[in-house]
Amino acid sequence: MSRAPQLVLALDLPPSLAAEDFIVAPSNEAAAAWIERYPRWPAPLLALSGPAGSGKSHLAQVWRARSGAVALDPRTLAPTCLPQALGEARAVLLDFAGADLAEGGAFDERALLHLYNLLVERGGHALAVAREPPARWRLALADLRSRLLAAPAARIEAPDDTLLRAVLGKLFADRQLRAESGVIDYLARNMERSLEAASRVVAAVDREALAQRRAPGLALVRAVLAGMA
Repeated sequence: MSRAPQLVLALDLPPSLAAEDFIVAPSNEAAAAWIERYPRWPAPLLALSGPAGSGKSHLAQVWRARSGAVALDPRTLAPTCLPQALGEARAVLLDFAGADLAEGGAFDERALLHLYNLLVERGGHALAVAREPPARWRLALADLRSRLLAAPAARIEAPDDTLLRAVLGKLFADRQLRAESGVIDYLARNMERSLEAASRVVAAVDREALAQRRAPGLALVRAVLAGMA
């Protein structure tokens, strides 16, 4: 007699952005070293770049927790609102959230220059997170461009095999799932190479394993990946 599939509630776990959950690997170790170096940066600003799903937002949140930074959306800042938005803060997280900065016009350059100068006066720091480093941004203000190009730049590359396997293993462990032999290797070889994709895939495998009341084996994982494709 076959059993009816178990009802599965859509209660996906939010990803943890704590420092202890950030896995250092060759693809991100240089960027992680810059965050560890704070506040001993050679300039008021550090530019952190990387492709979508590389973990730069996680690393930025590690820095925010360490520095006590206030998070500001650079795309909505205006020079007149800066004093109120900044308050007494001496550390600022600026996340451009996937904006195409190579096209220009994504933010008010005067506001960013004013913010930079305010942080210099306060002896503070900013972490600017974007997909591309400032050298590839289209900037009209020469003063802003010179300051950004003089700032250190750290880049996170797409996750390598070491990082992807480690993240998959941790995601399965966080969900108290014991993946059968070969599952993590198979996923690392066949899934989209991003940390966001790893989280989505493990969540989907968890739901399917629960529905079928079985451990996540290769057959189940292959079916999940095929369904997601």
